[in-house]
Amino acid sequence: MAVPARRTSKQKKRQRRGHIKLQTPNLQFDATNGEYRLNHHVSPKGFYKGEQVIKKAEEASK
Repeated sequence: MAVPARRTSKQKKRQRRGHIKLQTPNLQFDATNGEYRLNHHVSPKGFYKGEQVIKKAEEASK
């Protein structure tokens, strides 16, 4: 059975795990709505690149 010859120090362990972290989502301000949205995603109101690509059910029924 493999056993480490020496104990891994806190510094070495933390250097190895330095890239393991939570990342904040990349938000972009949408000028058409005045809201923030994720990059390359449709806004909650249905806009993408300044154009409305999805119509809500309320608007579609009118």
